[in-house]
Amino acid sequence: MHQNDKREKQADKLLKMPGRLERGPVEFKSRIVEQNGEIMAIATRNVISIPLTTSIISAVEIMTRESFRRLPIVDAGSLRLRGIVTAGDIINFMGGGDKFNLVQKKHSGNFLAAINESVREIMTRHLVTVPDTAHIADAVDIIINKRVGGIPVINTDGSMKGIVTERDVMKVLATENSDMMVEDIMSTSLRVTTPQSPIGRVCQEMVKYRFRRLPVVVDDVLCGIVTATDIINYLGRGQVFEKLITGDVAEVMGLPMRTLISGELHTTTPDRNIHDIAVEMLQKRVGGLPVIEDAHLIGLVTEFDLVKAFSGK
Repeated sequence: MHQNDKREKQADKLLKMPGRLERGPVEFKSRIVEQNGEIMAIATRNVISIPLTTSIISAVEIMTRESFRRLPIVDAGSLRLRGIVTAGDIINFMGGGDKFNLVQKKHSGNFLAAINESVREIMTRHLVTVPDTAHIADAVDIIINKRVGGIPVINTDGSMKGIVTERDVMKVLATENSDMMVEDIMSTSLRVTTPQSPIGRVCQEMVKYRFRRLPVVVDDVLCGIVTATDIINYLGRGQVFEKLITGDVAEVMGLPMRTLISGELHTTTPDRNIHDIAVEMLQKRVGGLPVIEDAHLIGLVTEFDLVKAFSGK
């Protein structure tokens, strides 16, 4: 049996336990039958991890190939968790924040030299984790209160047992019906970008405001959406290197956003039920949907918004 199929069956079994996810104004923790170790029923167990010596570009290539937003970093021998490299870390490194110093200062702007440095130079070291005895409600609390999208699951000796993400949790919570509509939970104070905006500026916006995606608009009309994953894929698939002449970071960061906008754009409307939206996002494997009304962008609904809404937080 494929590992993902096995994990889904475990999660389904958990959800069919008596008393699961009853409707009504009840505290979230009482709506899931808590059992020690239930987190492992929804966590991905066969996690791809990398050693500290892996280069940044190699990590990006793996994230691109596997469609991952994050990669755990472990000791080669003990497999103890040492850190994690996320889409946010890569965006930070590419010009969005303090990790850009590796390019700008250590390598004097030579992007090609910097991406061959060890991933330990940019990884997140101070991790939020959960033990393999944790409850699903523990993961929900971390996602909502600490805004962490992926949580490593570890055992008593610090080695990885799996990883649980916003999407994993949303899949469990979305089995509960809801009367709420998209307009009840969507974000309306949006930051947007334009097709002409340079990649460097978008990276800065994403890091500063902790966004994973930015709608791309022209005259208040949505023409696309760019995500942190889109930027990583552009690097991981080697497309960026086709446009480099000198290898200087300014060439990479100066490229316009229209270079990254794909033709496929999934949207929703404010009057749709959030349960239907959650199912659609899971099927399409997208982390957020722009909300459109009268051909204009009015909001954005994300996995985080849905986890928060379904949990009653």
